[in-house]
Amino acid sequence: MRRALGLAASVRTRTAPNPWVGCVVVAGGRSFEGATQPPGGSHAEVVALAAAGDQAHGGTLYTTLEPCGHHGLTPPCTGTILASGVSRVVVGLLDPDPRVSGRGVDELRQAGVEVTVGVAAEEGAELLAPYLKHRRTGRPWVVLKLAASLDGRIAAPDGSSKWLTGAEARADAHRLRACSDAVLVGAGTVRSDDPQLTVRLEPGSERQPVRVVLGKAPAGARVLPAMEMNGEPGAVLDELGGQGILQVLVEGGATVAHAFHHHRVVDRYVVYLAPVLFGGNDAVPMFGGAGASSMEGLWRGRLVSVTRLGDDLRVELEAA
Repeated sequence: MRRALGLAASVRTRTAPNPWVGCVVVAGGRSFEGATQPPGGSHAEVVALAAAGDQAHGGTLYTTLEPCGHHGLTPPCTGTILASGVSRVVVGLLDPDPRVSGRGVDELRQAGVEVTVGVAAEEGAELLAPYLKHRRTGRPWVVLKLAASLDGRIAAPDGSSKWLTGAEARADAHRLRACSDAVLVGAGTVRSDDPQLTVRLEPGSERQPVRVVLGKAPAGARVLPAMEMNGEPGAVLDELGGQGILQVLVEGGATVAHAFHHHRVVDRYVVYLAPVLFGGNDAVPMFGGAGASSMEGLWRGRLVSVTRLGDDLRVELEAA
């Protein structure tokens, strides 16, 4: 199953809006592998079974997500599994998509296949978090990315912010973009920084995220063409989710960061901390708005990871 998870992670940037799934078929002392292809292509189970051919008969199939049993852009995976003659299927997670949601497992069991569910479920849920949230709520997984000094500032008083962090941190931020279906900033950031919001530093990236601007982008901005949206964060996320966006990367600036944080719609915070100090209170803070008025009102989270990237720190956290 952990090998299947590795296969799923390897196609993380290529399958949306479909889930990134890995599959391993073990039969006759050999293993055969597959991962979800881009939309319109085969699912992981079908790829692995095609590699196994007749040797799959009597074997065990390991898949990170429940096989589908419905017709979409491709035929149902359960039919291919049953035709292969495997005797056992091991599933990491049940699929919350209402078209699947236990039906795939039930179909296999009713046909006499032994099915085990929940192997490496915690690792699978972390890997598939954006997909799982989208299918359960209709909204995308929200990652808020910030690059800041050690005293919590994201730009100088004159508005300049390039570059707080080093090359390694910037490359990692492009990996975040490559994993996201949309990148969102405010119109103020477009006016001050004129960002492209494209994936440029991630080798092998095969797609670019949808670029979203809250407000109106000025004519000639490098972010164009982009979706220009207005409204509260929740309404924006509802609309993006309705368009099949599984993960949105919020890149700021301070006003947009405050809005998404204030409305408690951020699933994961990724903060790149540079070993620099502005040393005063006149530089731009990470959040542009009123914060907690007392200790009781503090947002409290838990650290997911802390990673050193060159001279910078990447701090990942989520709500406690």
